[in-house]
Amino acid sequence: MNILKSFFVCAVLATLMSCGNSGNKEEQSIDTLTNEAAKGGQIEFAESVFDFGQVKEGEIVEHEYTYTNTGTAPVILSQVSASCGCTTPSYTQTPVLPGKSGKVKVSFDSNGQVGKQQKIVTIVSNADNRVTTIQLKGEVLSK
Repeated sequence: MNILKSFFVCAVLATLMSCGNSGNKEEQSIDTLTNEAAKGGQIEFAESVFDFGQVKEGEIVEHEYTYTNTGTAPVILSQVSASCGCTTPSYTQTPVLPGKSGKVKVSFDSNGQVGKQQKIVTIVSNADNRVTTIQLKGEVLSK
């Protein structure tokens, strides 16, 4: 009779333990889904560096950088700033939805900027990659 009782107790314990494990798997699946949903927007630029080549001093160089939100939440650019006063950025002010594109337009005034140039524009947003940069480079020839 003791063997039968031991067998019964082991069977009950095994059943209870397997029920507990299946609950943990469900919780892990829910946690995984929650973490995936919690991921935000993601900015990806089609090109992050633009080489304008050579220009004469005094010319204004303009270039438009396009980015796509490859994440799962809207992206909002909160600050776009240039490395010097000769470079002026403008950008998409509205939220960029997942799968959609936005733009950052950069204008460089080459007046007084003779020689090799590399201007960096820093973009701060609510995306997972919170701070990104784009570059404008080239050479300014004297008048």
